[in-house]
Amino acid sequence: MDEQSQPLHERGGNRSQRPTSEAFKRFVAEQWGPRPETLPTVAAVAPFAAARRTAIGARFPGDRLVVAAGALKVRSNDTDYRFRPHSAFAHLTGLDTDREPDAVLVLHPVVHRGGGPSDGDDSGNDGAPSHEAVLYFRPRAERDSEEFYADSRYGELWVGVRPSLEEIEAELDLRCAHIDELGDALRKDVGDGGVRLRVVRDADDTVTAEVDEARPTGDPDDEGEVQDAAVTLDAELTEALSELRLVKDEWEIEQMRAAVAASVAGFEAIVRALPEAVAHHRGERVVETTFAQIARREGNGTGYDTIAAAGNHANTLHWIRNDGSVRTGELVLVDAGVEVDSLYSADITRTLPVDGTFTDAQRQVYDTVCEAADAAFAQARPGTRFRDVHLAAMRVIATRLAEWGMLPVSAEESLDREQGEQHRRWMVHGTSHHLGIDVHDCAQARREMYLDAELEPGMVFTIEPGLYFRADDLAVPEHLRGIGVRIEDDVLVTSDGCENLSAGLPRLSHDVESWMAALTR
Repeated sequence: MDEQSQPLHERGGNRSQRPTSEAFKRFVAEQWGPRPETLPTVAAVAPFAAARRTAIGARFPGDRLVVAAGALKVRSNDTDYRFRPHSAFAHLTGLDTDREPDAVLVLHPVVHRGGGPSDGDDSGNDGAPSHEAVLYFRPRAERDSEEFYADSRYGELWVGVRPSLEEIEAELDLRCAHIDELGDALRKDVGDGGVRLRVVRDADDTVTAEVDEARPTGDPDDEGEVQDAAVTLDAELTEALSELRLVKDEWEIEQMRAAVAASVAGFEAIVRALPEAVAHHRGERVVETTFAQIARREGNGTGYDTIAAAGNHANTLHWIRNDGSVRTGELVLVDAGVEVDSLYSADITRTLPVDGTFTDAQRQVYDTVCEAADAAFAQARPGTRFRDVHLAAMRVIATRLAEWGMLPVSAEESLDREQGEQHRRWMVHGTSHHLGIDVHDCAQARREMYLDAELEPGMVFTIEPGLYFRADDLAVPEHLRGIGVRIEDDVLVTSDGCENLSAGLPRLSHDVESWMAALTR
């Protein structure tokens, strides 16, 4: 075969020198020890995941619900990112980091006595569950198979020992089936049988296409309407799955506590590393990697790209390049969170004086941001609307900016959302967002369930006001230019108020100074 006759799609394997002889195939299948016969115990998350599946099933009686883990994502050529399952899939199964790419969870409607699906009661019309959950995935192959040694996606010699159907069933207390059975399972009773399909469309394009193919096509002239109706069904499922996470269960709250505790350790390490950061020409990278080491060692890694923004870089809200210097006399804003193995992530920001002491100008800005955060904390209690947390922080910000002579109108005029908001020039982001298995959790929830909703015990969100005075902003007094401050904490709503989960990191300016001094003695 000459060079030009080899198809382009085959050339990616030209580096491979995998053995193919029959002698090799016979020998590689021999002389392996027995696999363990003991099945894993039921994971702590299993009963909580089962309760979540029951809750979502009750929202959609008679419908088949399809939630895929997702596929591996290419980083470069044939190199993939470490696998992270879709958040809805992880939430409903309990499978976490690097677990079962291409798997699909299906909630099948249960047919009860009388021949029809459940009527929508979460326990069915006769006390039985409304849906049966089945996890479809590719179990490990036997050692005499080609997959064992040749498949870089699933092969045991490439990715380690993968689980059997029985092992996952035991771990998750959830029925499992081979992924090859998925197609027939999706099509069963669809259409004339009365079963509708719903799928999380953005989780896995291949699975979504398979669901669309299994759906009734109807009259060719109505194809557009049929597709629009299907997309609507799917959007309702995605919305409901997002809203299911608005109130965390006991297991989720413990995961959040673990993520925050690991993040506190990461910030302590950053303070100790500041002299090294000052000495390095890319000191922001020293800050970033110091936290990353703790995050990877104590958890799955960072929950998002760390912001390590020194000096004027702090005034770029999503500064993740982190290639600047860290200089004494300046501040460094660090926005970072550890994602634990369950995929739950903290999200904390501290703004630190590089040499351990705030200047007068820095303290002026920092203490105002802290005051705004305190006002938001006072609103974080059951019965308060989510949006009121933000409004409380904004009232402080607007008042102080007016006192400093920075607003062209009064504080009250600036707080008018229709005709004002001049104060938002220096804080264009919101004060809070829900937090959990996604850093910006519950993002597909309806406005009335999110911004306009009353806070409930079990909700977890951030409080993160800031002030950002760019060095080239001529509307800012000269002595404040180049200063950027954000203080962010993770908050759990309780029955009578809120708990600051990240209280292990000092917030008040004098406490920050004392804390930094103690860590660097």
